Amino acid sequence: MTGTVSAGARRALAAGLPDFPWDRLEPVKAKAAAHPDGLVDLSIGTPVDSVPDVIRAALAQASDAPGYPLTAGTPQLRGAIRDWVTRWCGPASDAFGVLPTIGSKELVAWLPTLLGLGPGDTVVIPQVCYPTYEVGVQLAGATVVRADSLTSVGPARVRLVWINSPGNPTGRVLPPAHLRKVVDWARERGAIVASDECYLPLPWESEPVSILSVCDGAFDNVLAVHSLSKRSNLAGYRAGFVAGDPALVDELLQVRKHGGMIVPAPVQAAMIAALGDEVHVEQQRERYRERRVVLRAAFERAGFTVEHSEAGLYLWLTRDEDSWVTADWLAERGILAAPGAFYGPAGERHVRVALTATDERIATAAARL
Repeated sequence: MTGTVSAGARRALAAGLPDFPWDRLEPVKAKAAAHPDGLVDLSIGTPVDSVPDVIRAALAQASDAPGYPLTAGTPQLRGAIRDWVTRWCGPASDAFGVLPTIGSKELVAWLPTLLGLGPGDTVVIPQVCYPTYEVGVQLAGATVVRADSLTSVGPARVRLVWINSPGNPTGRVLPPAHLRKVVDWARERGAIVASDECYLPLPWESEPVSILSVCDGAFDNVLAVHSLSKRSNLAGYRAGFVAGDPALVDELLQVRKHGGMIVPAPVQAAMIAALGDEVHVEQQRERYRERRVVLRAAFERAGFTVEHSEAGLYLWLTRDEDSWVTADWLAERGILAAPGAFYGPAGERHVRVALTATDERIATAAARL
């Protein structure tokens, strides 16, 4: 006897998950990379600009960190997060809790599990959305329902509602009245609202607001998720946080302490520097604004229609054809985009194009289009 448990005697989490989207894109990427002038990668949305010096300095100064960091974050970090939330999210009171996270994706993926959801529970996600919302529901063994109108959900026992504004991939901005209706609907049913607000600092044609601004100072059953990956080019640092209902935040903290889900001490120091400096954010926002102008004009000249895209890091484009056909057409020109099918059945005739490429590669894409 070897003591090895056979695969059939356990539930393999990976077996119940969809193929990783970016793995599916590899053949298209190879085609685009074969272009004589090289690849223009507008697919994933990974930052390409340098980490600001003020953040790198803070990370370096905190690098001698032999002890275990605090899962809750240092008092200085918690204070920096609270100050940022007060400035940017407009809460009507300071009665909210905060907690640093290892980027935002891990929180999105594990939030249903961390909240104790499981079989028999329903989680509502947008019709077109970030794939990890659905993956998180699958990891917990709960049931996912795609709906943009909560009145269409029916009698299901909803435990969690995900909303995303500015949206990924669409760039759609939800108005304050809509956010308030979602909060009211969820509270009537005892559901939790999780608002993914990672693109809040990137407004273009509409001014997005945080769900924390429509709660009248009472944050029960409401969580707002934020990331420093885009605003500060910190995707490689894995730096994010959640703010909202202090009881839920404490519940998350207790589980995360047991699970060792801790932001490294040097990254916590870097987060403090990032959250306290808006100069680098304004500079990065202007870079994205200029790239957006160039790409939007080029795609429209090439016959694409831009839908939504009022804020955030992406253009949501269509030629009214299957998204894989469009992705292949772009790959022939050495441009890699994300098929809208990645984001749900309602996105199958769109592609998502990220603003995250150098000025030179953006100009190259425009010329090829």
